[in-house]
Amino acid sequence: MRRAATLGVLGIAAAGGFGLGVVLATGGQQPVGAVSSTGPSAAPLSSLGSAGSPTSSASLAPSSSPEPTATPVPTPTTVPAPLTGRLVLPQVAARHPIAVMIDDLGAARPQSGFSAASVVWQAPAEGGIPRYMLVFQENIPKAVGPVRSSRQYYIAWASEWKALYVHAGGSPQALASLRANGRGQWVYNADEFRWGHYFHRIRQRFAPHNLYTDGANLRRLANAAGARDSKAPKAAWKFGPAAPLARRPSGGRIQVTYPWNKITYRYDRASNTYLRSVTGEIKQIDAYTGARVAPTNVVIMTMSFGPLNDGSHKHRLEANFIGKGTAWVSTNGRTIKGTWAKKSMTSPTRFYDRNGRQIVLTVGQTFVQVMPIGSRILIADGKVPAPATTPSAMPSPMPQPS
Repeated sequence: MRRAATLGVLGIAAAGGFGLGVVLATGGQQPVGAVSSTGPSAAPLSSLGSAGSPTSSASLAPSSSPEPTATPVPTPTTVPAPLTGRLVLPQVAARHPIAVMIDDLGAARPQSGFSAASVVWQAPAEGGIPRYMLVFQENIPKAVGPVRSSRQYYIAWASEWKALYVHAGGSPQALASLRANGRGQWVYNADEFRWGHYFHRIRQRFAPHNLYTDGANLRRLANAAGARDSKAPKAAWKFGPAAPLARRPSGGRIQVTYPWNKITYRYDRASNTYLRSVTGEIKQIDAYTGARVAPTNVVIMTMSFGPLNDGSHKHRLEANFIGKGTAWVSTNGRTIKGTWAKKSMTSPTRFYDRNGRQIVLTVGQTFVQVMPIGSRILIADGKVPAPATTPSAMPSPMPQPS
């Protein structure tokens, strides 16, 4: 889907937002905020004759005055972003994390905001219908939505960063927690019912699948709710560089199934990402950017879910999100089976291998699939292609008798 066409369908306002602030680890790339030193370097054409030769022999004589030297542009200091490991400017790493609850019903697809999220959580919400929580840190897009309601276990994951927690209402259990601990104790509560002027509804979708916000409003909302930038939060996960192409496998597939959504990831060797598909979208895209959803890391963790029994008859769930359980971490085309562990409401969820060592993720975006114990999970890693045999390495043919 082209971006222009997407905007026409969704009618999303392009108000606000801000730059990525990410320093790409490629040669010669400058971080955001650096002054460009590029400019014309060739001699002016007026110094040459019509045939391309100097107009006089005087032009070849050495000058008595020294040539001016260009002032070097200092390279800004960069630091790893806490949620992705990407190199960013220090002021970007210090942005307060913002977690936004996102709808996952068919009427809400395709959603906006996936491309810019640092971490994406997906878990069941009610009646087997999953929901997303997008966590933004180093960059925020101009469109995020549709925004939906909160659940207790999502608050627990957002509290790991003391994030601005953006939602529209929620379960009685979640709302009670936010009233008691939503002023920075666990998270900063950003309920649309209170902060409605930071949100808008689009006309091309029907409620409740039409509530959106944008980057500029989220930043303003963070300041208004008390989630102001101060210093970079401490990284909870470990990150390492991408594996060289020669060590990456070819092929590989991951599939997890919720009652209302089947998610498939196909590993792409060239980009070292996992191309994501969902029910109804063979190629899942970000509705605002038109970009394919393709995280660098995929984590699957299983835990116990049960009925919340809050008297609403909406089949809401609660989960045992504190403790430990089975986890699979897929990165660089390979999958490690281990465990997840979370010690308390606000402590980080971490992932460990069978020897108890924390698993190293690849620098980039991470999707976390939270599945009820007993869910259907399929993981099939690819194989590393055999190195091509060069002609010089081949044995010389034996001479044949004449």
